[in-house]
Amino acid sequence: MIGALLLGLVCGAVARMLVPNDAFRHMSGPKSWLVSIGLGLLGALLGYVIFTLGLGIGDDDIFDWGGLLSALIGTIIVVPIATWILRRRAQNPT
Repeated sequence: MIGALLLGLVCGAVARMLVPNDAFRHMSGPKSWLVSIGLGLLGALLGYVIFTLGLGIGDDDIFDWGGLLSALIGTIIVVPIATWILRRRAQNPT
């Protein structure tokens, strides 16, 4: 459990640094850490689905450090999608 949280934090933080102009740039402190963990865990899950289930590459553990690269790639995909959704919801309040 702690390893999964750390993986999410690392992947989320790195992906947020690599993706320009994400919607989460204004956050700081614990809120920023929680967003990074959430995005990292979603990215790790997406990376697992793409690489292990889709392409047959990797092992059967979803949130382990062996899948760091696939988790990072998944998180780099998740961050722009989350940014797009948040910005679209901000433009069209219901």
